Amino acid sequence: MKIDFEKMGGLVPAIIQDATTKNVLMLGFMNEEAYQKTIETRHVTFWSRTRQALWTKGETSGHFLNLVSMQIDCDNDTLLVKAHPIGPTCHTGTDTCWGEENDMNPLLFLTELQDFINKRKEEMPEGSYTTKLFRDGVNKIAQKVGEEALETVIEATNGTKDHLIYEASDLLYHLLVLLTEKGLRIEEVAAELQKRHDPDWDKKRREAKASGAMK
Repeated sequence: MKIDFEKMGGLVPAIIQDATTKNVLMLGFMNEEAYQKTIETRHVTFWSRTRQALWTKGETSGHFLNLVSMQIDCDNDTLLVKAHPIGPTCHTGTDTCWGEENDMNPLLFLTELQDFINKRKEEMPEGSYTTKLFRDGVNKIAQKVGEEALETVIEATNGTKDHLIYEASDLLYHLLVLLTEKGLRIEEVAAELQKRHDPDWDKKRREAKASGAMK
């Protein structure tokens, strides 16, 4: 990674992003020494323009930014730093320097869960319910999806909201297992829904179907 420190007089902006929540936490500046120290210590370190000195985020407060990865932009003069924050990032005590809460969008967990299920399929650890599902095969997995779908319908029509959420969670989990068994991911389902959100989607689908029939 070749960083152009000369363009801004020895400094480059460093955008700090929470590696888990994907929220932007702060903006700082690094010189080459701060960059190297960040790599060596795995604690994000900046060059303070006011103090004219290196400072490691959290060295006095304990609120470190533990480095996960660094990427350079297309002009080689801006860093995207992904980190795990320990405590609030801003010196004012807020999670971010924009006063926002660093909460994770629960929908992002679906990708994390998909990754976990994929890993289970690769490693097949003993004693895992997910492993058992994969060993039972696609027919049994599909059957479980059907069972959970029925239980979800029952809770929707005759149950409580809490029980509906519980059964819908079971349904979604088993659907993820089924998708994994077939070599698919939840993101592909989301992409299909995104296509259907286009107001002209049905028209385009019918035109494509007609075109295929003509061939």
